[in-house]
Amino acid sequence: MTAEDAAKRSIVSVAKELHTAQGVLGFYRGIDSNIARAMVLNGTMMACYDTSKEIVIKLTRLSNSQLATQFLSAIVAGFCITCTVSPFDMVRTRLMNQPSDTKIYNNVIDCCAKLVKNEGLSTLWRGFMPIWMRFAPTTTMQLVIFEQFRVLMGMQPI
Repeated sequence: MTAEDAAKRSIVSVAKELHTAQGVLGFYRGIDSNIARAMVLNGTMMACYDTSKEIVIKLTRLSNSQLATQFLSAIVAGFCITCTVSPFDMVRTRLMNQPSDTKIYNNVIDCCAKLVKNEGLSTLWRGFMPIWMRFAPTTTMQLVIFEQFRVLMGMQPI
């Protein structure tokens, strides 16, 4: 299929084609790795944000409610998220992009094992910088806005 052909296809036609070829389960291919990724991402974000905030406060003597404290802590959390989520992104992408007629990977563990065996451990972190460049601003915005809303609602910062 060329790019020109792809431009003419609507989402409805692609969905029909997917349903015809793979059934309803085709829409959920790779969902297990997506769920695992989401759990790791959110767990890492909150744990690392809380921990890094304590460290920033100790090292800089900034207060818990200062924007600089929240900003610095959120950047650290974004870096930690990238470290823990990159392998899940790689596995998820490989699972979701494998051809429907040929099964290259049986599941998340099989995919991870084959990636490490065939391409090396560092493959799991391929694309680290672009992923971090995506996570750093979004994580910072999410956490800083979250903290500011807590203050607006009369709650203490985390």
